[in-house]
Amino acid sequence: MNTKLALSDEILLTVDKPARYIGNELNMVKKDPTQVDIRFAMCFPDVYEIGMSHLGMQILYDMFNQREDVYCERVFSPWPDLHKIMKEQQIPLFALETQDAVKDFDFLGITIQYEMCYTNILQILDLAQIPFYAKNRDWDVPVVIGGGPCTYNPEPLADFFDLFYIGEGEIRYDQLFALYKVCRKNGSSRAEFLHEAAKIPGMYVPSLYEVSYKEDGTIEEMKPVFEDVPAKVEKQVVMDLTDAPYPEKPIVPFIKVTQDRVVLEIQRGCIRGCRFCQAGMIYRPNREKDISVLKKHAYEMLKNTGHEEISLSSLSSSDYSQLEELVNFLIDNFKEKGVNISLPSLRIDAFSLDVMGKVQDIRKSSLTFAPEAGSQRLRNVINKGLTEDVILHGAGMAFEGGWQKVKLYFMLGLPTETPEDMRAIAELANKIAVRYYEIPKDQRNGKCQITISTSFFVPKPFTPFQWARMYDKDNYLGRAKIVNDAVKEQLNRKSIKYNWHEADVTVLEGIFARGDRKVGQAILKAYENGCIFDAWSEFFDNNRWIETFKEIGMDPDFYTMRERSLDEVFPWDFIDAGVTKEFMIRQWKTAMEEKVTPNCRMQCSGCGAMNYKGGVCFEGKN
Repeated sequence: MNTKLALSDEILLTVDKPARYIGNELNMVKKDPTQVDIRFAMCFPDVYEIGMSHLGMQILYDMFNQREDVYCERVFSPWPDLHKIMKEQQIPLFALETQDAVKDFDFLGITIQYEMCYTNILQILDLAQIPFYAKNRDWDVPVVIGGGPCTYNPEPLADFFDLFYIGEGEIRYDQLFALYKVCRKNGSSRAEFLHEAAKIPGMYVPSLYEVSYKEDGTIEEMKPVFEDVPAKVEKQVVMDLTDAPYPEKPIVPFIKVTQDRVVLEIQRGCIRGCRFCQAGMIYRPNREKDISVLKKHAYEMLKNTGHEEISLSSLSSSDYSQLEELVNFLIDNFKEKGVNISLPSLRIDAFSLDVMGKVQDIRKSSLTFAPEAGSQRLRNVINKGLTEDVILHGAGMAFEGGWQKVKLYFMLGLPTETPEDMRAIAELANKIAVRYYEIPKDQRNGKCQITISTSFFVPKPFTPFQWARMYDKDNYLGRAKIVNDAVKEQLNRKSIKYNWHEADVTVLEGIFARGDRKVGQAILKAYENGCIFDAWSEFFDNNRWIETFKEIGMDPDFYTMRERSLDEVFPWDFIDAGVTKEFMIRQWKTAMEEKVTPNCRMQCSGCGAMNYKGGVCFEGKN
């Protein structure tokens, strides 16, 4: 029985941004729930403004609702003010489209984009009145399925999910829905459905796998409970991106969201091979979308939304082979109509600067470089493929083109990092400033402004650095202090500003990123202790996490402070992500030798991703 849960005006008037909870936005899909076979609650476990900015959710929302037998609705984490009211008044979590209770749906699909949302996932289950543990659920509540990049190590969340989908969502959901309909029609049990679902490629059912441990706490073995359940779960990949589903009528929020614009996905994957970058590995192989389809998408989405900005989505837009034609098309067709064109992930070269000069107000905008490491030695270790000459040349061209503001992104705590590498961050910023002041005074736009930002490195699964150790909070802050002190020593220090990321958040992210099933106990206990919205600095409480680890007797250093041996069994080794472990080991060793691996268009390095037919290799399409 469906429960209508529209919040009263009295409640809406007491909470921040009530438009987060009312639905009825432009392009929202409306169906009669009684006329569909499957109701799917699509959840982003963060506040509305963040979730509505996520392209993957918009793609699946549109794709599912193209089916006559499925009604997909949206769910987001209630902000703490409404969370408190819902707990006090026992108001179950509801979907925006119909305001029906999530617990009455067939599926609750949760996209897991970053580790610091893990307690919010438990908030969703709690408010939806769904048992935390999958083993305690029956057909009275939805099947809880997770997707997104964090599912490449789903083990810290394994006990809370019925299913995980490994890979890109466009491929296997039709098969899963067909199975669900048959099982429900035949009166199959939930366990029988999950057993059959585990045989669908890309579907991982944690309850059907057993994990055993060695005396030192590392994993001995992970194996299926039944012989007909695959030992390896294979990542699902959309090889024909051009004809893949894409929303031409995306929902337009009532309130300003993080990405308040039309998003045009031009390709997936990356040819660069940075050794720290999980996205660059798990989204291989590189696949481009045909430019004729992109032109059509751009026209239709702008027409159907009224947005005044369009952004190109890609891990490395400069590597899209038809970028020049696409950008010129956007400028010629939309610039005079008042549409801003956003071009993230561009390398700073002559073409990019020319384009940005056409679409940006140079005096107001800043250019972004991501050298990631200050010294050439460390850039070679991480395979950044960016020399100091290239950086300074790009900055020089930018300054001569009228820019004066530069943002520089680096990481601290990378494998083999030394104090000299840390100080090199400040020294590189100073060299860029020197390059600015070499321009004749009458050609400058005032004082140069260089902003350095450093995050702390987190080793992620399916990267060549997945064996690396991390450090504790004090060590990270010590590294930031070295950079800060070095900035103060630079000749052009008044032109340089330095910011650094929270160190305690980094440590926790590292525990979640490479954790095993035992970490799930800490996540649940932390939520019960009041941890929520950990990705938000105003709510993150590191002391609560420290107390939680003590309470359950878990040593967080086990997950962060030790370098892994090459023969250690990882919690995610049961996943076939396309890129082989042998390739990762080769790259880890090559990193220690400070050697650069050419990008995929220059030379194929045999990572294994080309086993997916149709991927872009260095010689074109296979």
